[in-house]
Amino acid sequence: MFEIINYLKDPHLVARIQRYYGVEVVSPLNSSPVLTSSNGNISRSPHSGDDEAFAFKRRLEKEEAIGTSVHNTTSESKECIDNGIKSNGCVSCEPEGDETFSSESEPESKGYIITNWVWYYLFVLGTALGDEIFYASFIPFWFWNIDGAVGRRVVLVWTVIMYIGQGIKDVVRWPRPSCPPVVRLQKKWALEYGMPSTHAMVGVSIPLSVILYTMNRYQYSVSLGVLFAIGWCSVICLSRLYLGMHSVLDIVVGIVLAFGLMVPVVPLVDALDHYLLTSHWSPAILLITAICLVVFYPSSDRWTPTRGDTTMVLSVCVGVHVGAWTNYQLGVLSESPDSPPYAIIWPSYEMLGLSALRTVIGFCCIVATRALCKSASYATVCTLLRLNSRELQQSQNSIKNRQKITVELSYTFITYALLGFNTVYLLPSVFRLMSIERPTFYTEI
Repeated sequence: MFEIINYLKDPHLVARIQRYYGVEVVSPLNSSPVLTSSNGNISRSPHSGDDEAFAFKRRLEKEEAIGTSVHNTTSESKECIDNGIKSNGCVSCEPEGDETFSSESEPESKGYIITNWVWYYLFVLGTALGDEIFYASFIPFWFWNIDGAVGRRVVLVWTVIMYIGQGIKDVVRWPRPSCPPVVRLQKKWALEYGMPSTHAMVGVSIPLSVILYTMNRYQYSVSLGVLFAIGWCSVICLSRLYLGMHSVLDIVVGIVLAFGLMVPVVPLVDALDHYLLTSHWSPAILLITAICLVVFYPSSDRWTPTRGDTTMVLSVCVGVHVGAWTNYQLGVLSESPDSPPYAIIWPSYEMLGLSALRTVIGFCCIVATRALCKSASYATVCTLLRLNSRELQQSQNSIKNRQKITVELSYTFITYALLGFNTVYLLPSVFRLMSIERPTFYTEI
């Protein structure tokens, strides 16, 4: 068992996957490929015609021995030095302290070249399916154009899965794959720990929860839905290996954990959604629970972006469900006169036009709301805590840093809660006033 775990955790396995999909390591001094052995020694490839790589290695060993560091003057990224090798395609092998790491630059200046751009763009798209941009697009689009009842449940499942996954990261504290031999093609998420992969968990939970909540609600081929979900999850998981952000073990654990959590979470969320929609205490319960989860989030040995990301997820969930609760309490949300399963009606040109109009207007309002709320809530929180926002931004004092984290978590919670609320309550009301609302929106309980 331990041999299997060590094999799946081995960064060389990730490096082989990267090479298979067209990520080729090159010499820091030229574009000729070099071979890196498992013990960290550089050997020349047949295409190298000089001893530059070996001279470079010796220079690094000398500089490392006297305590100096080597920086790439053509990039803002911090470069790894592991066993005397300069690896331009990665962030810190094991990030420490409050340093900022980067791994995003042009391929050749970063120590790798892309030989297959089809895989590159596919996996960049795949990793975006588990990013904030996807959530900010998918959740509003689903509510405005598809089904609000399913949307509320999927958001709850997403919140539970993400909170557990992110919390485990900061408890287990396993670093991401070391580099070399792995090449990091992106700097994002580099400061987070790697185990488990929350991208893999979301890649399982979102499409699977959509299928489970729609299979008895709509008439469609479930087998095609399952095939789509498998493809969706596969692209996301492979993208994390391709970009060098996770080991195979991180991915496997994320998938297994997501499937295990879905067993109790799906029926629990189905029952909880109705309670949150109808109970008079729902807003208070949601707010108190979310704030407690943010305050008592598992502490890490260093700052990572996971706590801020988790706060964003929780606040969106609160905003969505408070918005739905407001619709129900005002009497505008009611049961549909028809009983499921519903037939799926392919949209006409008019329906597609209205959907596009709702989407464009809605996203413009979302972007404007985010910009306004972010600055306003930041200033408001600083005023309430009697803090000078400019001094807070520039200070490096440890107490000020804790205050800065408090302020950032607070304005993040406020901003994204308002975005969730506007998505489900305010903007659908605007669509109704403009006579472009989706006809079944207020009948989806």
